Amino acid sequence: MEQYQAEIAAIQSQIQALLQERDALAVNVTPPENDSPQAIAEVYRRQAKENPKLFAELKGIDDAIAALEAQLKQKQAQLTRRQTQSIQQQQLEEAKTQAQIHAERINELAAELATEIRSLKACADQLSPLYWQVYYKPFITGFKTISVPHVRSDGEVWTIVNRIV
Repeated sequence: MEQYQAEIAAIQSQIQALLQERDALAVNVTPPENDSPQAIAEVYRRQAKENPKLFAELKGIDDAIAALEAQLKQKQAQLTRRQTQSIQQQQLEEAKTQAQIHAERINELAAELATEIRSLKACADQLSPLYWQVYYKPFITGFKTISVPHVRSDGEVWTIVNRIV
């Protein structure tokens, strides 16, 4: 970004120098106040014909200023884009850090939940025969389809998968 700022400063200083040069070369043409637009245009044309070298130099300076101003706008737009990208990159890094914290917490909770489910299954396996004898139905069903979420990453893309417990 400092490179863009340095280039912008150099262009601005060049434009200022050209403006000062133009002011030094400028010819003050004062048309009469009550003249028609055609008469005013004629005064400026006559002055340009009398001093063609001066007016050509002024035209060159004006063209150079216009080109530098266009380049200045381009550099300022590039600097703005770069600053926006920098801000977005910073926001992205902050969001990724937050996502990493949440993903780690999900994985911790999933591991705890898997342990609790296995413990419950062990209890159910121990109670089921007696429960069948007393109530004629199973104590707990559905252990084959129990799953917990797990977040994994290949470095670029994160995926949430269901692990069957």
